[in-house]
Amino acid sequence: MQLNLTEEMINWLLCVFSGIEKMMFHDSMAIAQEKMTKVCIFLEHHALPPSPLNYQVVYTYVSQSNLKLNAALDRAIAQKKPIDSIFIEQLYFDFMEQGHKMKTAIVRNVDSVLGTLTRNANNNEQNIVRFTEQISDCVHAIDENNLEQTRHALKMLSKQSEHLLAQHRQFKQEIAKAKALQDKTQKQLTQLRKQHITDQQTGLYKRHYLNQQTQLWLGQRKAVCAIAIQIENLEHFINNYGDVIGEVILNKVAKQVQKYVLESGLPGRTGKDEFTILLADIEPETANLIAEKVRNGVEKLRFISSKNGTKLPAIHLALGIAKHQDEDNFNSLVRKASLAAAKAKSLGQSSFIAGQ
Repeated sequence: MQLNLTEEMINWLLCVFSGIEKMMFHDSMAIAQEKMTKVCIFLEHHALPPSPLNYQVVYTYVSQSNLKLNAALDRAIAQKKPIDSIFIEQLYFDFMEQGHKMKTAIVRNVDSVLGTLTRNANNNEQNIVRFTEQISDCVHAIDENNLEQTRHALKMLSKQSEHLLAQHRQFKQEIAKAKALQDKTQKQLTQLRKQHITDQQTGLYKRHYLNQQTQLWLGQRKAVCAIAIQIENLEHFINNYGDVIGEVILNKVAKQVQKYVLESGLPGRTGKDEFTILLADIEPETANLIAEKVRNGVEKLRFISSKNGTKLPAIHLALGIAKHQDEDNFNSLVRKASLAAAKAKSLGQSSFIAGQ
């Protein structure tokens, strides 16, 4: 295959390769250059942009250093599954990325420490209250026959109490500072988690999160349905009106998906021009009603070019519904739904339920 790479792209890839080779694989220059050529061929063959994440996953695949990743990618290729950036990203999170789990564990540890400190502060406060009550009891029990000695003892006791209270106030201030730090960290974690599980372009869930949720529901023995929503003419919009219009179309359809799913399911982006809705404990007929609501909402959308006022074509969707039967993971279920959407398109129908 002839590689159509610009000099700038080649230089960029060399820089990326250099970092990966030094930090991860420790390949010699000759081996690394051979692998880089294979990576470039793979990226071009599957029309993948040379992003750092795509490059890292494919380089790992070419290096055959992650057997589970290679098995998953080989299986997808054998099944002629579209190898796009969305799928590559799922492979990254499923088999390579461990940083998020580590950060989550760290914050949980911080939460645990702060919880312990807070409990200790409350216990100390209760001890101080009891201590002052004991002082009060002591005052009432003063022996009038030894007044001077009693006064001296009470004076020393009062000083100790004041010192103890001052230490407690300082401790509470430190707790307040630590709590503020914990709140800030929690917000950062929430933002990190959002970036980790949602598609930046559409705001819908990423494939790897849908995969995790499917495994959770199947483990709970829930019936799982998937709705595949394919934009049939997205490439037409991109080729004739540009990438910006293509992104607008993508985002508008994503908003319609979110609107009609509400709290009943999990909407995700599973391909360049495909969304998937996961639903638990819902039969295919009910899922089909949700799919039709999405289709009707999208059909109502109208677009006019801001440059020349030209009315753009309507958006065409192909919808496929599949219920979990023998499938043991999300990838198998969503493939079944995608095939149902392709069946709907071939039959000229708006939707098709697998197995019917």
